[in-house]
Amino acid sequence: MKILVIEDEQKVAAFIKSGLEQNQYEVDLAYDGFIGEKLALSRNYNIVLLDIIIPSINGIDLCKKIKAQKPHLPVLMLTALGTTSDKVHGFDSGADDYLVKPFEFVELVARIRALTKRSEYNVQTSETLQVADLSLDLGKKTALREGKTISLTAKEFDLLEYFMRNPRRVISKAELSEKVWGINFDTGTNVVEVYINILRKKIDKDFAVKLLHTRIGLGYLLAEAP
Repeated sequence: MKILVIEDEQKVAAFIKSGLEQNQYEVDLAYDGFIGEKLALSRNYNIVLLDIIIPSINGIDLCKKIKAQKPHLPVLMLTALGTTSDKVHGFDSGADDYLVKPFEFVELVARIRALTKRSEYNVQTSETLQVADLSLDLGKKTALREGKTISLTAKEFDLLEYFMRNPRRVISKAELSEKVWGINFDTGTNVVEVYINILRKKIDKDFAVKLLHTRIGLGYLLAEAP
């Protein structure tokens, strides 16, 4: 379970991080909205804990940005702003839950568990695969990255789907040949390389963060970092 905490008060952030790590969570910290946005959209998290009053990009605007690209990523707002209008504003921005400071840590952990459990169910039932800011809707047969539609042929879609069902795992040419094309691997054909190059141009060429990586002599993997 990986959590991103976006909180500008470093002592508060350290307290939250320490408590969550004691509960067996892996935690990344961001002290402003700019870094928070970069991490949230480029890495995989189970949930984001987000303060509202933070530098660079405030929590309300940042929540909107995150939800626009990763609608299934739960966002729990942790803030001292506790009026009803504050809460309504937070929920209107897309927040899944809202916890007012100061709070009991046991309640924070309970909220996290509830949100992540609900999120896992939603992802399973929506038939949407997500790796970083790349999403694949299996029902609509559409691919999106940073909100932009990526046009794919049927076979390109099948190839990308296989990678997204096996993220961060090195997949050999032989496995791709068998699972995607349904044929035994033949070292005399370059069909896998051809399609990898086509797919890489479509999902990576116009984006700063590259997702499809080559492991020389081993195969390929889809991940935020090689």
